[in-house]
Amino acid sequence: MPAALPAAARGASGSGTTTHPNPGTKRPVALLALAIGAFGIGTTEFVIMGLLPEVATDFGVSIPSAGLLISGYALGVVVGAPLLTAIGSKVSRKTVLVALMGVFIAGNLLSAIAPTYDVLMTGRIVAALSHGAFFGVGSVVAASLVPKAKEASAIALMFTGLTVANVFGVPGGTALGQQLGWRSTFWAVTALGVFGLLGIIFLVPRQNSSEGPGLRSELAVFKSLQVWLALAMTALGFAGVFASFTYIAPMMTEVAGFSAGAVTWLLVLFGGGLVIGNLLGGRAADRCLMPSLYVILALLAVVLAAFVFTAHGRVSSAVTIAVFGAAGFATVAPLQKRVMDKAMGAPALASAANIAAFNLGNAVGAYLGGLTIEHGLGYTAPNWVGAALAASGLTVAVISGLLDRRRTPVVERSALTTV
Repeated sequence: MPAALPAAARGASGSGTTTHPNPGTKRPVALLALAIGAFGIGTTEFVIMGLLPEVATDFGVSIPSAGLLISGYALGVVVGAPLLTAIGSKVSRKTVLVALMGVFIAGNLLSAIAPTYDVLMTGRIVAALSHGAFFGVGSVVAASLVPKAKEASAIALMFTGLTVANVFGVPGGTALGQQLGWRSTFWAVTALGVFGLLGIIFLVPRQNSSEGPGLRSELAVFKSLQVWLALAMTALGFAGVFASFTYIAPMMTEVAGFSAGAVTWLLVLFGGGLVIGNLLGGRAADRCLMPSLYVILALLAVVLAAFVFTAHGRVSSAVTIAVFGAAGFATVAPLQKRVMDKAMGAPALASAANIAAFNLGNAVGAYLGGLTIEHGLGYTAPNWVGAALAASGLTVAVISGLLDRRRTPVVERSALTTV
């Protein structure tokens, strides 16, 4: 979940490594090319959740086994985000983006033609390798296309692709896959990747390589306990989200009684909640960061616990899905801001690490939720797992906040002594 990378991009651009060329007519279209890439990546990450029953039936595997396709993708992001960010640090940013989109296309093409479950898993992992680095490099590129005063707006425009993917791409891809077979969805995403690649090649101006503080200096920030606590909050919070969300399709069809076609509209509800939650979470983080995290993580735990019961009714489950989306993605901005606040001086690698933490949470949550189903506890059992994970994230947040309070008087006394 890379929704907060703009902060990192601003840090990178503010360091003097990002140039701001004079305005040009192709610049807004170049941003659109980046947004299309973000739309494709966001769609392929989440659309598999609405197609788990179809994939499981086609390959003759269980729903929990199909759910591992989400875990595999997430682990691919965990590995690819910091690794490819480091590898591409000395290469032209445009070249990096072109290469990353090539990897993305190859992974989705392999998924579309996969003859076996193992090949599909391989395709998912290959596509995932490009995920984190694309958003990191793409954010810096987007900022470089406009005057400094408009950097945030340019980055937001690129990330609009990710938001729109959750509102339209995922439901649309789910509907396409249900009507024409799940492979058709991956063919469509592959075509989106090709479209985004061509846009980057022809519309994005060439970028200089990064000249950051160096990998050793970036790694030094991870000596801080608070950085690790912040990453733990991210991983646990999103593990809670994905423990439930991974199995939303079978939960709604087998427990709530919706038809398979209705899952598309339920995902639209979730996407709407996502957009609202993301906006509210960002505003809350600007006003009071840690109290916001306490409230949002607590709300997420309560909503997931309630989902165990509300999933048995159509109206109640639909309402819960919308609130779940809002609570789940209201955590994104506060969690990212916390990581950036505690990782001053290492914005690029910290952003990559936080993307890895988001996706590690996705993988762990999907796996643990699947275990409850495999052990015969039913399709609502993953909600209990999600609630427990969100509560664990809240516990870590409280510990981190208490450490902040304990350190403040020491800092103040030190300052007075210096004076």
